[in-house]
Amino acid sequence: MKLSELIGKKIVNVYDGGILGTVGDSDLVIDPFSGDIESIILPNKSSVFNLWFQKQQLIIPWASIKKVGSEVIVVDIDESHSKMW
Repeated sequence: MKLSELIGKKIVNVYDGGILGTVGDSDLVIDPFSGDIESIILPNKSSVFNLWFQKQQLIIPWASIKKVGSEVIVVDIDESHSKMW
């Protein structure tokens, strides 16, 4: 799959059914040797705290991606246990 095919897809969490973001609003961590995607980094949803202080990001490991569909990417993560930076 090409990177251009991922852009614009919404990321949906099967854990709670929530929309976490869109691939176009995210960053990808790519292994420079293999070219494999290691993780997707999403900006955390805006809040007053995040606007005034450090912005956090949600890191979704590629292993948590369950399905890449025509319109959405389905992931299985418990946000309270995922890495926040």
